[in-house]
Amino acid sequence: MNLPHLFADPHSIFCSRRDFLHRTGSGAGMLGLAALLGESGLLGSSAHAAAAAGAINPLAPKKPHFAAKAKSVIWLFMNGGQSQVDTFDYKPSLEKYDGKELPGFDKNTGFFVNDVGGLMKSPFAFQQHGNSGTWMSEIFPNLSQHADDMAFIHSCFTQTNNHSPALFQINTGLSRMGYPCAGAWVTYGLGTENQNLPAFVVMYDTLGRGLPKGNASNWGAGFLPGVYQGTALNAQGQPINNLARDGVMTDTQQRAQLDLMHRLNEIELLRAQKDSELAARIESYELAYRMQMAAPEALDVAAEPESIRNLYGVEEKRCGHVAKQCLMARRLVERGVRMVQIYSGGMENERSWDGHKDIAGNHRQFAGETDQPIAALLTDLKQRGLLDSTLVVCCGEFGRLPLAQKGATPGRDHNPHAFTAWFAGGGVKGGVHHGETDEFGHKAAVDKVSVNDLHATILALLGLDHEKLTYRNNGRNFRLTDVAGEVVHPIIA
Repeated sequence: MNLPHLFADPHSIFCSRRDFLHRTGSGAGMLGLAALLGESGLLGSSAHAAAAAGAINPLAPKKPHFAAKAKSVIWLFMNGGQSQVDTFDYKPSLEKYDGKELPGFDKNTGFFVNDVGGLMKSPFAFQQHGNSGTWMSEIFPNLSQHADDMAFIHSCFTQTNNHSPALFQINTGLSRMGYPCAGAWVTYGLGTENQNLPAFVVMYDTLGRGLPKGNASNWGAGFLPGVYQGTALNAQGQPINNLARDGVMTDTQQRAQLDLMHRLNEIELLRAQKDSELAARIESYELAYRMQMAAPEALDVAAEPESIRNLYGVEEKRCGHVAKQCLMARRLVERGVRMVQIYSGGMENERSWDGHKDIAGNHRQFAGETDQPIAALLTDLKQRGLLDSTLVVCCGEFGRLPLAQKGATPGRDHNPHAFTAWFAGGGVKGGVHHGETDEFGHKAAVDKVSVNDLHATILALLGLDHEKLTYRNNGRNFRLTDVAGEVVHPIIA
């Protein structure tokens, strides 16, 4: 007896009685099913090849549903809730009625119901900019120079006044954890152009101020295969762990080790059938191997000319941390990464845009951290011819009330009823304004835009129909926009 031959594939000869009965019992049925599918033309070679290709590489580039300019997204997330009335939604009535009560205000709108004060004018001066005459706050001296490149949606609203559920909603479309985020849906729908880098990269605060509330669930894949989740770069040290090969191992030895591990994992994958976590783990090993050369080069901002580093403010103490992230984002999309998300600010309150106390000091600080880097990102993308193919999105999880939150240095409480988002590049009209809030900036009043609408618009700019981008889970088809969502066509060129 040739024992080595028998042991060449132990999985094929060693199985339990349960496995034996399962395979033989279902085998006849599968033969019948295959015959029926073949007669119906559903087992064509092209369909089989496409399915096989998808199984081999779930991140292979895919065609969009329709032609679009945007090929990648950089989402700038103002974590904590940026105040619309102190940034992009100028309201002269706040100065006129400063200190007065807001008629009919529901004290339960914000989070601190016992600290509600009167209407409060913005501590910042506003000026008009560009040919569009866009009103912008003085805290954005650099970004205001791009007013004619930006499309503002002033009538956004969400459904919760608490950070964690609001973060889940703006990222996944639903206010509870466990669902795929927008970046996961985008990479599921389009794959990625560069197979040596992650398809979806996330960067968060590097100054020790913490992650956004909800942590990695904000960039998770939910029920989608795990391969589509975001790759978060480390706040300190090497951006990605364990990329360097062990010094005692050659490339040939490492490749052999990975091949063996791949074969063993595939045996288990066949047994487990649709185990998305195991499939994602297999792909992560292969991606890590490919990233050993590509990632360090892509994330090396020191390789940029001094003029570009100065443009972003890489060496500036105030904004250098965000400058490096914005510059890395440009380098990543330039190399074919599909989506990059950057979080400004950390966990809460004075460590983020969550200006409950001293709205003037809070927003001046975080605008100072982001204004030059974001403006430089738009300039750099434009001069490299990348702005047309890169969609830049900027918003927080909700807005802030036009009222004062009482204190020695007044702040503003959470406001789910109104916030401003702006888009640039990627097929967006520049210098346009969509929607309006009421005269105080309290509630979206004209052409209201939900989070589902924002997501539908982002997908549309990438050539994806939000109603067709679905994934079957628990017996029904899910989508990023759930059962709602309308594309905001007026901002699309």
